[in-house]
Amino acid sequence: MINNQTKQPMTASTGNAANPTFANRNDNRGNRPNRPFREEKPKSEYEEHVLQVDRVSRTVKGGKRMRFRALVIIGNRNGKIAMGVGKAAEVVDAVAKATTFAKKHIMEIPIVNETIPFPIDIHNGAAHVILRPAKPGTSVIAGGTIRVICNLAGIKNLVAKILGTANKINNAQTTLMALAEISKQWKEQNASK
Repeated sequence: MINNQTKQPMTASTGNAANPTFANRNDNRGNRPNRPFREEKPKSEYEEHVLQVDRVSRTVKGGKRMRFRALVIIGNRNGKIAMGVGKAAEVVDAVAKATTFAKKHIMEIPIVNETIPFPIDIHNGAAHVILRPAKPGTSVIAGGTIRVICNLAGIKNLVAKILGTANKINNAQTTLMALAEISKQWKEQNASK
């Protein structure tokens, strides 16, 4: 039995059994509900910035245990800022821990004409941070740690210098101590008026 039919090119429009139509490709396969690949989390009020991720180890009986330490800064670009440090076996977990810690320790800082109200010079261990207010249009002239903190806090004009250490955790803590001191002095000034 030899079939003398001429072969047609395979296209989706021919409609024979060898060429199925692809019209219903997005049908409900396997009776699964049609949902997005990942469920969207509710948008947080705060932006987060992972400033540093380090691999740290500790010596235990069987050798060395490797973990990750994450330094996270969060802020709402409107005067609220916080810092968190978290350690875990995975980077994602360390960042989540640091973010959770930061959200529990948010502080509010005063912003006057897009800068800080007055200059401050603060020491914390080896870290020495100098913050000075700047005129509008100056932008943030500072090193990496202070720049990230100021951007997330909403400070647009500032001149700053970090002296004494390059340790990002100590520099971030010292910068936040300086901003907390500014906030305290600002509240005292405004309370006396």
